[in-house]
Amino acid sequence: MKKIFLIILVFCTTIGFGQNETLFEDANKAYADGNYEEAITSYENILNKGEASVSLYYNLANAHYKLNHIAPSIYYYEKALQLAPNDSDVKNNIQFARNMAMDDIQSVERTGISKTIDNLIATFSFDTWAMFAIGFMLIFVILFLFYYYGRSTLVKRIFFIGSMLSILLCIASIIFAFSQQNIQLNNNYAIVFAEEAGVRSEPNLRGEPSFLLHEGTKAKLLENYQEWYKIEIADGKQGWTLKENLKEL
Repeated sequence: MKKIFLIILVFCTTIGFGQNETLFEDANKAYADGNYEEAITSYENILNKGEASVSLYYNLANAHYKLNHIAPSIYYYEKALQLAPNDSDVKNNIQFARNMAMDDIQSVERTGISKTIDNLIATFSFDTWAMFAIGFMLIFVILFLFYYYGRSTLVKRIFFIGSMLSILLCIASIIFAFSQQNIQLNNNYAIVFAEEAGVRSEPNLRGEPSFLLHEGTKAKLLENYQEWYKIEIADGKQGWTLKENLKEL
């Protein structure tokens, strides 16, 4: 019985992947023919089936960009970057999309060693850093075995140094992996989807207006209270805005 169930599950999964692949090809064809609305519908159908990938988010963002949909294009480029932080095509195209947004907010850059470490951690995803850690651990084991069974003093010294460097790199990769995971879990962001989003000093309509944001702006989510989010934008300004103005990443 279990075997029959497994066969049915594999069969259904195979059919599902095949249907999604067909939808993706149809969407790409519609995009190539300039039928961007049709392409968007097909891409979104794939997302609704629970499948996501860099290429899917990227193509969906491109289709929205072609129609001058500022917020959706930036949103899906950001989704693609969550999966592939160093994808040059995505990073290039999101800049074009951001240029369409009205808000030109200058981010507060970190400096010194902290900036260097942050940039290094952001170079790879959690999964990639974890793979590096496993790789360096394997290298450590191999080099240590060569050291242990080596006969020449010079050779043993070289393999010992190499094994120690490998274990240090392994530890660093583990630290960076969990740092990247922590950043992803604790740094929640959203894109402004409202044409204009008022930001207030308090989570109610009686709060003093602080500033105004426009479609496509990225904001960090700090707190939530009923129908309000407390947000922080790139230049460090904070305030409360209605949840309906934002779409979480």
